[in-house]
Amino acid sequence: MHFTKMHGLGNDYLYVYGAVPENIAQLSRELSQRHFGAGSDGMIYISPSDIADFKMRIFNADGSEAKMCGNGIRCVGKYVYDKGYTDKTHLKIETLSGIKYLDLQLVGGKVKTVAVHMGVAVPEKERSLELDGVYVHCTPISVGNPHVVVFVDDIEIAPLTELGPRLEHHEAFPDGVNVEFVQVLSKNELRMRVWERGSGVTMACGTGACASAMAAVAKGQCSYDAPIYVHLDGGTLNIQIAPDNTVTMTGPAEIVYEGETVK
Repeated sequence: MHFTKMHGLGNDYLYVYGAVPENIAQLSRELSQRHFGAGSDGMIYISPSDIADFKMRIFNADGSEAKMCGNGIRCVGKYVYDKGYTDKTHLKIETLSGIKYLDLQLVGGKVKTVAVHMGVAVPEKERSLELDGVYVHCTPISVGNPHVVVFVDDIEIAPLTELGPRLEHHEAFPDGVNVEFVQVLSKNELRMRVWERGSGVTMACGTGACASAMAAVAKGQCSYDAPIYVHLDGGTLNIQIAPDNTVTMTGPAEIVYEGETVK
């Protein structure tokens, strides 16, 4: 099996064009291992679609399937254009959370950055969740997949690895949830770290950045119709939220290397 390792701000996946194999859960777990596999946050399969230009399916490092990945879908745009599967710079991509629209931005004939029209972000009221007698204030957000945003005063000491997995599996989220810890730096800047459902700590999460920006706008800490720069461990994403809560995410996509499995 041929694969291409790609990343969006360090959020890396192994990309394959073709049908999803029956043993995908095992395959994703084995190949995603950092020391015994190729090393990634999971695998993404790309195939033709009956309702869009292409279809993507996302499998986490633990073998579970995700509905959407913001960094991953930008890399899908680069993959299909740079490899000659399309000459379009405006694409429709079928995902488990609906069709997403991509605008590819070229430099020297190759895709450098991608703007993704993510659809509507749906914020819920802030909640207080109990963890062993301690209450954590958080804001659930849906961006086609589930997120919960926790605002903190200092991101450098945020309990990412302590509270992340516990919130991911909290009874309030029976299907699991992605967890973002966010520090507000200014009216148009956020600093975010993420514990991703099924993958743990990652360098970046595109849908998480969208959820964080939506939560900040909902709390009046950032503004509608203005660029919000979300700084992640792997780099910065530009998020813009319209008054109807539709979200546009812009960021880079990069190829790391091509590979072949030996099994």
